[in-house]
Amino acid sequence: MYAVVEFSEKDSIGSLREATNIPHSQHEATVPFKSRLLAIKANSGNPSLSQPSVQCLKQTPIGVKELIQKLSSEDSVDQQMYSLTEEYQLTEENVCLRFLVCSLLKDIAAAYFPECIIRPFGSSVNGFGKLGCDLDMFLDLDPISRGNIKQPSGGLSLEYQMKRTSSERSATQSILAVIGECVDQFGPGCVGMQKILNARCPLVRFAHQPSGFQCDLTANNRVALKSSELLYLYSQLDRRVRAMVFSLRCWARVHSITSNIAGAWITNFSLTVMVIFFLQQRSPAVLPTLDQLRDLAEPHDKCIIEGNDCTIVSDLSRIQDQGNTETLEHLLQEFFEFYGNFAFSRLSINIRKGKEQYKPEAAPLHIQNPFEPTLNVSKNVNNTQLENLVALCQESAWLLQKGGAVGPGHNRDTPWGFAALLLPSVSQAARSKGKRRKTLEPASKRMRSLLESLKSSKTSAGAADSSKKNSSTKPH
Repeated sequence: MYAVVEFSEKDSIGSLREATNIPHSQHEATVPFKSRLLAIKANSGNPSLSQPSVQCLKQTPIGVKELIQKLSSEDSVDQQMYSLTEEYQLTEENVCLRFLVCSLLKDIAAAYFPECIIRPFGSSVNGFGKLGCDLDMFLDLDPISRGNIKQPSGGLSLEYQMKRTSSERSATQSILAVIGECVDQFGPGCVGMQKILNARCPLVRFAHQPSGFQCDLTANNRVALKSSELLYLYSQLDRRVRAMVFSLRCWARVHSITSNIAGAWITNFSLTVMVIFFLQQRSPAVLPTLDQLRDLAEPHDKCIIEGNDCTIVSDLSRIQDQGNTETLEHLLQEFFEFYGNFAFSRLSINIRKGKEQYKPEAAPLHIQNPFEPTLNVSKNVNNTQLENLVALCQESAWLLQKGGAVGPGHNRDTPWGFAALLLPSVSQAARSKGKRRKTLEPASKRMRSLLESLKSSKTSAGAADSSKKNSSTKPH
């Protein structure tokens, strides 16, 4: 069991560390790195000290079966979705723990880069984090490279002598390799280190046992920080946004539309962008477009990263509410209808413009990266996974339309509303209907072509009759 202890005075921490010993063992050697993770052990003279009874804070969400039971007792679909959000969202204590882990890792990195900062990004801070989600961290070396640039008073200036590398990517790989090795060798509770340095965005991955977090550390991913800021902004504009995202992420995970394993599945980020795009399409819109957020920005908000305009407004009071009052149930129904009938074969999803555009490439699903417009964030998704999503949207829309608006008088032991959409039978029915549609499709295509040929032959015949009549009425 671990406890996070906060002190009101910094001097108290110094006093505590002075009274803390380096552990000694006859059979094992220890690395004498003094971290802020301390262990309490009973002295040999007091073996009878009992452990106090302490209630531990929840670090993982409830299971799907328990969630369905809980949601079935709510009085409306809207309340179900808000209740799910309450159950799944990160607690204040969990967020604080994530910042603490960043701080503990900074203690190690600071041995090489004293002015560095390790910042959390992604689900930990974007407003859509689920209990148990990974901890994504960014090793920010900008405070070092920017520093205090002093103008030379004479003709000479002083510069630090530094190691030079062939590229920024090469420098990032070297830095992460060294920091990863230090964390692996010296970081208490850091286990299972993997150095994934040849990925598009190099990273090191490990488990932090004291907190229970799976951690990813990168060193050159500033666009991801800005994406986290953008999602957080959207999450704060309307409480329905978080309820939609949390509910649809849960729905997608239960039915294997998303997965914890890398592959051809839709990612949580892609699904979140799809929700934002849909909410931009409403009339009036629930959320503004990225271009609108840029236009509202003030001079100090300007941000250019690697040639990409990542400027967004930071003052939320400058964003005007458009007055959309649709219920969550109605928005959910419309979301399923929207993507159940979306022309994925031709159109791209673009939250910068907030409107459908023709796809610039032949990928099954094209979702433009908000801040790197040449990139498709859903490039990994294959046709099968996209078809599964569409079929599931169509099945869910039908189920909601059939019996979603059940009120307080229903049998609370029977899943209804959004809870019913989490049952395994939903994806089974979607797959079954999808297969049936595939089987019938060739026949329907033949019928369509037959009707079109009949139509064209009638048109030709009509044209021929008309020409005969015209020729007979002409004077000889």
